[in-house]
Amino acid sequence: MTLHGADVIRFSIGSLRGFPSRTVLMLVAMAIGVCSVVVLTSLGEGARRYVTGEFASLGTNLIIVFPGRSETAGINPTTMMGETPRDLTLDDARSLLRSYNVLRIAPINVGSADVSWKGRSRDVVILGSSHELLGIRHWEMGQGRFLPQADLDLATPVAVIGSKIRNELFGAKRALGEWIRIGDRRFRIIGIMGSEGRSIGVDVQETVIIPVASAQQMFNTSSLFRLLVEAKSRDAIETVKAFVIDTLQERHQGEKDVTVITQDAVLETFDRILGTLTYAVGGIAAISLAVAGILIMNVMLVAVSQRTAEIGLLKALGASPRQIIILILTEAMILSALGAFTGLLLGQLGSLIVRHTFPVLPAYAPAWASVAALVVALITGLLFSLMPARRAAQLDPVLALSRR
Repeated sequence: MTLHGADVIRFSIGSLRGFPSRTVLMLVAMAIGVCSVVVLTSLGEGARRYVTGEFASLGTNLIIVFPGRSETAGINPTTMMGETPRDLTLDDARSLLRSYNVLRIAPINVGSADVSWKGRSRDVVILGSSHELLGIRHWEMGQGRFLPQADLDLATPVAVIGSKIRNELFGAKRALGEWIRIGDRRFRIIGIMGSEGRSIGVDVQETVIIPVASAQQMFNTSSLFRLLVEAKSRDAIETVKAFVIDTLQERHQGEKDVTVITQDAVLETFDRILGTLTYAVGGIAAISLAVAGILIMNVMLVAVSQRTAEIGLLKALGASPRQIIILILTEAMILSALGAFTGLLLGQLGSLIVRHTFPVLPAYAPAWASVAALVVALITGLLFSLMPARRAAQLDPVLALSRR
C-alpha cells in the first residue's frame, strides 16, 4: 500500500473532522499555550521599552551628578535629613564647563511652594534650573520663551509654567506677561511649556520652572539637588564622567563625595533586568505548551484505542508501521500548527488590548517570542505524539480488526 503526501494530509484532516470535540479540545490547549507566551512576553517587553523611553526622555549623552556618595554613605542621620558631607554648588557646576567634551550643563533644585494669581492658588513643584535645561531634556515650548541665558548666580524674577498650571490659574485669560506669586516672591511669566507627560517623576505640565539662583534663595539652600551634564558625543561619555569625578574631587579637598552615573549605565541595568524578566515570564508561559503537549499525547492515545479497527484495516491493506506512524504524527502536527497559529493571533489581539488599555505601555511581543512559541508548539506536538504513533504501529492487524 502506497500513501502519497496529499493522501496523508487528506486522511489526517478527515480524522480530525470525524472527532470534532477531541479536535477542538486539543486546538484550545495549544492556542492557550502560545497565546500566554505572546501576551506575557509583550508585557515584559512593554515594561522594558517604557523604562528605556522614560530614561531616554531625560536627554542624550547624559551624565547625572548627585551630591553625596551613595556607595559608601549607607543609612545615617545626615542621609535621613537630606544632608551631605559637602554641598554641590553652582561654582562646582561652572567648573565642569572647562572640558572640551562637555556640551552643556543644567543645575537643578527642586522644591514645592504655593503659586497664586488673583485669588487662585495651588501647591506646585518648583524646578530651579538654567536656560540649558530645555535642550538637555528635549522639551518644547508651547508659548513664549524658556529661561533666559544668563549667569547662574543671577536670580531673575521670571518663570516658565506648565500647561495645567496655566489652565488652572488663568483659565481662558492670557498668562504670558502676567505676574504670579510663588511663596513670598513675585515672578513674571515668560513662557508656557508645550511638552506633555511625566519624565522620571517630574510632570512638565504641572511644574513651574524658575532660575536656579531664585530657587536657592526661595528654599534657602546653596546646595544643588542634581546636576545634569551633557557630553558632546556618545563616545565622550566615559571621558566626561572621569573628568567630572576628578574635578569635583579636586574642588572638594580630595573627597569623593558625589555620585556620578551615566544614562547609558542606568539604561543598560534596567534593560538587563527587564530583559531577563521577559525571558523568565516567557519560560513560565511555555510550561503551558508542555501541558498542551501532554494533553495531545493522552488524547491521541485515546484516539488510537478508539480507532483500532481503522488502523487494523490500514495494516491489513498493506500499510507499513512507518506509514501508520506518519499518519498519526501528521494528524498531531496539523493540530499543533492550527492551534499555534490560532494562539499567535489571539496573543497579538491580547497585546493590542493591553496597548489600548494602557497607552503608555508599548506591549509588543518580541519577534523571538512569537517564533519560539510556534516552534516549541510544533516540536511539543511532534514529541508527545510519538508514543501514540508507535503504539498504533505495533497493533496486530487481526486483533485490531476484531477491536481487541
